[in-house]
Amino acid sequence: MQTILSIENLSKVYASGFRALSRINLDIHRGEIFALLGPNGAGKTTLISIVCGIVNASEGQVRVAGHDIVTDYRAARSLIGLVPQELTTDAFETVWATVSFSRGLFGKPANPAYVERVLRDLSLWEKRNNKILTLSGGMKRRVLIAKALAHEPQILFLDEPTAGVDVELRRDMWELVRGLKANGVTIILTTHYIDEAEEMADRIGVINAGEIMLVERKDALMRKLGRKQLTLQLDTPLNAIPPALAAWRLELGNGGAELIYTYDAENERNDILALLKSLSESGIGFTDLQTSQSSLEDIFVSLVGKDAAAAAARTAENDPRKETSR
Repeated sequence: MQTILSIENLSKVYASGFRALSRINLDIHRGEIFALLGPNGAGKTTLISIVCGIVNASEGQVRVAGHDIVTDYRAARSLIGLVPQELTTDAFETVWATVSFSRGLFGKPANPAYVERVLRDLSLWEKRNNKILTLSGGMKRRVLIAKALAHEPQILFLDEPTAGVDVELRRDMWELVRGLKANGVTIILTTHYIDEAEEMADRIGVINAGEIMLVERKDALMRKLGRKQLTLQLDTPLNAIPPALAAWRLELGNGGAELIYTYDAENERNDILALLKSLSESGIGFTDLQTSQSSLEDIFVSLVGKDAAAAAARTAENDPRKETSR
């Protein structure tokens, strides 16, 4: 696939000595949805800020469609749209004026029909003449997205785009993202909501402590790192697993009433029938069985550690995403 964003040996060290990023190498493909996952402080926003020209790198190179972000800044930046975490808008401007102004900043000619389409897609058309300060938090978030799309970018960065927004905006946003992808726009998002990445992304990147831990297609990641479990409901609880079954690496659950077998999701040679035969030969009967597969969140926890993942989960839980902010 064609690379639209190339990041090579990118590092960021602040004056205090804190290393936010360490030799990041990453290629983003044209037209894909790429989800960058990581706990708080992992370096996600720093990475995005460097690519968008907000923060200077300490070393390394970034090219956007072949344009270096330092030596060919204008051309590179004109291809990028950014929706930041913070709600920073021109409070005393109208919705129409601020979105139109953002388009003009990149040298794009006026195109009222395009601006209208963006505002309608984000349910902002009825608010077009309202001043920003009169809008709710959810509506201000919509305006940020509209501003990022105003100059028709080829790459759209969404930095925690659904943190603290209402369900309706989340639905509108992901419909818009799918439409942008269909038109060839590359989407790069960071999120605490791993279910969003699992639903939307083509590829997943995991960053922790300023380093990229892995980059994989979502389906390949699930196959390689996912686990499957077979849980059997025993008709008679066990106090211990019989020695004859030691080779299966089984676990007891629910006070000995369940027997759990964990195996690699991509390993086609796992013979469940052989396990059931071994159980029968050991005189162990069961009344029911079920299978389950680990989610992307389970994989994330295994990669970054339970403490970091729990911190990310707490942040997500504290965000009023279930509340209406319209």
